Amino acid sequence: MTKELIIQASVRGFDVALLENKRLVELHQDKSNSQFNVGDIYLGRVKKIIPGLNAAFIDIGSDKDAFLHYTDLSPYVKSVLKLSKAGMSGTAGDGGLSEFEPEMDISKDGKIGDILKAKDPVLVQILKEPISSKGPRLSCELSMAGRNLILTPFNDTVGVSKKIASLEERKRLKVLVESLKPKNFGIVVRTVAEGKNASLLHDEIKTLVDSWKAMINSLKGVVPPFKVHSELDKSSTLLRDLLNDSFSNVVTNSPALSKDLEVFITKIAPSKKEIVSFYDGKSPIFDHYGVTKQIKSAFGKTVTLDSGAYLVIEHTEALHVVDVNSGHRVSMSGDQESIALQVNKEAAKEIARQLRLRDMGGIIVIDFIDLRSAPNRQAIYDLMKAEMLTDRATHSILPLTKLNLMQITRERVKPAVNISTAEACPTCKGTGKIDAPLLLIDDIERNVKYLATVNKQLTIETHPFIESFLKKGIFSLRWKWSRAVKRKIEVRANSNYHLTEYRFFDVKGEEIKLSK
Repeated sequence: MTKELIIQASVRGFDVALLENKRLVELHQDKSNSQFNVGDIYLGRVKKIIPGLNAAFIDIGSDKDAFLHYTDLSPYVKSVLKLSKAGMSGTAGDGGLSEFEPEMDISKDGKIGDILKAKDPVLVQILKEPISSKGPRLSCELSMAGRNLILTPFNDTVGVSKKIASLEERKRLKVLVESLKPKNFGIVVRTVAEGKNASLLHDEIKTLVDSWKAMINSLKGVVPPFKVHSELDKSSTLLRDLLNDSFSNVVTNSPALSKDLEVFITKIAPSKKEIVSFYDGKSPIFDHYGVTKQIKSAFGKTVTLDSGAYLVIEHTEALHVVDVNSGHRVSMSGDQESIALQVNKEAAKEIARQLRLRDMGGIIVIDFIDLRSAPNRQAIYDLMKAEMLTDRATHSILPLTKLNLMQITRERVKPAVNISTAEACPTCKGTGKIDAPLLLIDDIERNVKYLATVNKQLTIETHPFIESFLKKGIFSLRWKWSRAVKRKIEVRANSNYHLTEYRFFDVKGEEIKLSK
């Protein structure tokens, strides 16, 4: 399996597409103004204790107060509170824990009112991003993730990923890391650390501990709420967690991001830095790599399968329902049971992909086509488990019921990706009224004359039909406008635009906003 990461930069931020064998399996949106990402650490302030819920609301600066349940406090919350206050007062030393005296662990079934009081400052980490009307969900069990290791302050234990199959290798890593870890810090050894030497792991531990110290030192004089540590951006996080020999390509249309990713990969996997490249083609990067077409075909309410069968996907805030339909064009032969089994197998593979692609969480109920045979129902269950092995989100799958319903629970840490694939009418834009088409070229020309007074070069981006019309002939409209305003004018096509849609860009490639 070959993997590619395609990153499209725009004024809104970054869209990150993960392809496996050229097939889109994950899509992440990293907005330039995004806040409260999973993994971010804040110095918050307790706003309100809710004894009935055994929880507290914490002010971390979000519109909706963040939620902290007693079960997410961590056994070491008293040590976290102690260090939070020491950091704010400047009495935390160098920020390390070698001289720190930990507090006693709390019990598993205590009351949050006995631990936290209103207005207490506390270090918290985001477990779930704000979803719908709910604020972020928090934890006091802090961690800092690296490529091979995860640093867990106050834990003082070493854990090794169970995905490392070799018992000998797991023992080697456990002994090695125990000899390297600082006092009062715990370490979780990730799967990718398999086979790594002591020098590399020592350097990573030092880097993570230095980051922790810098974070604690930054607390001095701070008034909560205040962000003290940011998780990596989506593209870097994906590379950190997934990068292996199967990655063949990392491409972005941002020269700055291309350089940053090359530096990042050089640090975590020097032998793979050559896979990063900068895309400067004329067509949008997602169009060039076929991502746009896959998005359009995968994010609708109805998803058509290769055989002619289709899925209907509906969702509420906490429940997703997927209905499998054979349709009238299923290109399969055999009896009813065998056809149903083939369609269900094809559907199971696509559903596993859809869960990752849309990042669907909560409860998912799948209504498969009726199967009478218990072994066939078991085969669908086994196939779904196998297809979801690559899903990094925590999930649980139940076997098909006699009604051919499958229930899946999947971890939800951020809002599901929801992209509208329906387009507004290209002429009326949903208003029911249109301007005379003959006036479109006049509108573009008026804007050209106006913008040319303050821009040395203009690029008009528009629908391919309009682009062809503007460039038609030796003495084209583009040529005439360039000569009239004495400015260089380029015209380029964008197949994603509606017929009457157009935009202007300056010499730096930045969009020029037109007043309405």
